[in-house]
Amino acid sequence: MSKENDKKSKNKNSGLLKKYNMKWVLLITLWTFLLAISVSLISESILRNFNVLPAFISLILIIIFGVFFDVIGIAVTASDEKVFHSMAANKVKEAKYAVKLVRNAGPVSNFCNDVIGDISGIISGAAGTTIILKLVNEYGIKEGALLSIIMSGIIASLTVGGKAIGKEVAIKKSEKIVFYASKFLMLIHVKLGIDILPELRKKKNIWKWVGEIE
Repeated sequence: MSKENDKKSKNKNSGLLKKYNMKWVLLITLWTFLLAISVSLISESILRNFNVLPAFISLILIIIFGVFFDVIGIAVTASDEKVFHSMAANKVKEAKYAVKLVRNAGPVSNFCNDVIGDISGIISGAAGTTIILKLVNEYGIKEGALLSIIMSGIIASLTVGGKAIGKEVAIKKSEKIVFYASKFLMLIHVKLGIDILPELRKKKNIWKWVGEIE
């Protein structure tokens, strides 16, 4: 009897996962496409008018932006939902949104780590190209290929190094980071009436379903 119930539960969970995943995959694919095009056009048009120093500062800020969202994505997956249940019991308003973040760990980390990460990579590449063109055209530096290689190394090392530091912080301070992120979600919901994340029962169900698909 228990085996039949387990089988029915697995089939139900698998069906829910497929429905939920397909909806999320289609939505995030469309949003990534639109965001990548929009951000690329805007960033290239703005960075084209920058000198070398402002463009380099912009590059650093873009990398920091990507690392910031990477930290949020990792913190959400590393957090324990029980901590926020305790906060909710003590009437902490943000706890409700923190629980939703943790229960939606898959989509949240996908957006923060993958979508924002890829878009940050596109913009940082555009910023690096702008810096190289400025150095070649305005300062008469002829080794454009060498500059491109060096710039790629700088961008990659800063991005990877920043994410490595961010990962340590995210794991050690995951609950605190999720709590501050939940403040932002609550602000959007209260002020604008936008509820970004869907209600899910348990975080562990998401990972169980993912394991079944893999």
